[in-house]
Amino acid sequence: MGQPTLLIHDFRSLPLDHVADQRTILEWIAAAHAQAELTLHPPLTEAERDTLVQRYRKLVMRFGCSTDRIQSRQSALSDFTHGDWRAMRIFALEEAPSGRGCAERSLFFQEVAEDAFRRFYEEDGPPDALIHVTCTGYVSPSGAQRLVSGRGWGRATRVLHAYHMGCYASLPALWTAAGLASAGTSRIDIVHTELCTLHLDPLQHAPEQLVVQTLFADGLIRYTASAVNGIPGLEVVALHEEIVPGTEGEMSWMVSDFGMRMVLSRHVPEAIRANLGGFLERLAARAGIPLPELVEKARFAIHPGGPRIIDEIADLLGLRPEQVEASNQVLRTRGNMSSATLPHVWMALVADAEVPSGTWVVALAFGPGLTVSGAVLRKAGT
Repeated sequence: MGQPTLLIHDFRSLPLDHVADQRTILEWIAAAHAQAELTLHPPLTEAERDTLVQRYRKLVMRFGCSTDRIQSRQSALSDFTHGDWRAMRIFALEEAPSGRGCAERSLFFQEVAEDAFRRFYEEDGPPDALIHVTCTGYVSPSGAQRLVSGRGWGRATRVLHAYHMGCYASLPALWTAAGLASAGTSRIDIVHTELCTLHLDPLQHAPEQLVVQTLFADGLIRYTASAVNGIPGLEVVALHEEIVPGTEGEMSWMVSDFGMRMVLSRHVPEAIRANLGGFLERLAARAGIPLPELVEKARFAIHPGGPRIIDEIADLLGLRPEQVEASNQVLRTRGNMSSATLPHVWMALVADAEVPSGTWVVALAFGPGLTVSGAVLRKAGT
């Protein structure tokens, strides 16, 4: 095999400080919703209080993501580990029923992001380019810029930001890396810092909000894109992206007074299903591979926007369980980490000895627009 155009490799995921099983998280979120209402509208009697607490517990257990699809999630914020609302950094719900505002949440994001960059580069020298990807915090100078400035890399490393695209942003990051590589950039590092749990608002009780709050988690991951050969990784064969007409209202991500607020319509899986066939034909054509061959032989790295997304795509294409296992495994153990999720699936496929070198990988992710983004990758170097 000749020199690949671009290879993504050297995946490194940082563990978050706090890990909890999904059942514990569901109970915490239910208690938070109840406490937010108790603060806003204090009950007159203990019986009324108990009724309110049970009402929100039933809502969260009914509409929240079930424990059979998500078993655990990670968070950088210690608030989720206890129920003392007065000791919370963000979710001080006895005084602020929605939690603290965007300023405090942004400060926390800044702390975690800067620490993540420090930990990712404790021993490494400067990359030629550094792409910072996130949709869960915007602070300037960014963690990437502070790293480069603090290390004295300002003349060696170009910093770029891929912000506010949401769950599909890892694929535009690959577009950017491919462009840099074609212009002669040797080593391009991509770092995702996603703190989705930071943006929960316990006063938002709508079913779609309960889905979002019980689905998303935090994730920190770094990997390298470069034109190298003979090492484990994924060769980038083709990239393609489309915006589906008439679906602008199905998914959105907006800065609110109390963090980022996401709208995730229940119609998203249907919209994806209706448009995915044609999209995959065009993606396969870019890769020069017949679509039936890809569907039969490839592993599918599907961003788990929710359990239904993986199931709908597997059903539509007739995929076997092992073809989507990496996506399901990341969803089970990590939840939806927004843009950091797909790189965790890629990392799992690179590390899986049951996936041999040469295996095609079809990566798919979705975001506001409604944007459908995809890549054909090929496992290399193992």
